[in-house]
Amino acid sequence: MRIFFSFLCFFFLLSSFNCFAQVKDSIPVITKTTPTNKYDSAMKAHSPKVAAIRSAIFPGLGQIYNKKYWKLPIVYGALGTCAGIFFYNLGSYQDTRFAYKVKYNMRVNHTDSASFKDIKPALKPLSEESLRFYRNQYRRDIDYSALAFLILWGLNIVDAVVDAHLKSFDVSPDLSLLIKPGYSELAKTNGLSLVLKIGK
Repeated sequence: MRIFFSFLCFFFLLSSFNCFAQVKDSIPVITKTTPTNKYDSAMKAHSPKVAAIRSAIFPGLGQIYNKKYWKLPIVYGALGTCAGIFFYNLGSYQDTRFAYKVKYNMRVNHTDSASFKDIKPALKPLSEESLRFYRNQYRRDIDYSALAFLILWGLNIVDAVVDAHLKSFDVSPDLSLLIKPGYSELAKTNGLSLVLKIGK
């Protein structure tokens, strides 16, 4: 009887090992190559680098790539206004420089009197000193408008890159932000806690 009981215990012990050996892990293994949800697949499909390159080549292409078509009037309006100011300052600079050069040569070298008729009518009454002042001011404004154009072009690239990064931002219902009163394990005191729950 003792031998039978020992044999029975030994049999149950072996069967229990076999049972545990055949239990499969119910937790799925997630590899880096497999996208876990639609946000990971969107992140892989939507590249901020591509958005940056397209916006650098031509303004607005990054916004089109991100499907933010409503930003196109803002981009082209800002850059177009800046370009218009640049060309206005360039034209005014050339006119005042020409008028100043003619008046200077007329006073010092007694030449260019024939070119006086080619001066813009609004600039003819101005003195030589005033023309030199306006010429320098327009030249400075050309530099400012060119710098502003480059800055706006850079902001267009930054906007495209940020939008491309936010394409993969998880805004699913699994995210929740709660204000929870009570005891805080982290602070070891009572009060209000701001809790951000991600996932289930």
